[in-house]
Amino acid sequence: MPYYIYRITEQPIRLLKNLEQHETYREASARVKQLRAELSDNSPAIIKMIHADNELLAEDLLNEVREKPPVGDD
Repeated sequence: MPYYIYRITEQPIRLLKNLEQHETYREASARVKQLRAELSDNSPAIIKMIHADNELLAEDLLNEVREKPPVGDD
């Protein structure tokens, strides 16, 4: 399974742009760190890496809404 690297922007709508794909975690992780360092401080974009079977599944996982964990005692 490849590692996909995406640039995500939230404004005005959520846009996912597939930048690259790598076969090993080490390569993908190093590239993500490099891309994040190249972003300007006021950039609205974020860089994310995801491990998925294919590009469609990667985008589905990135768009998935996750519940916030509970805060405090239940």
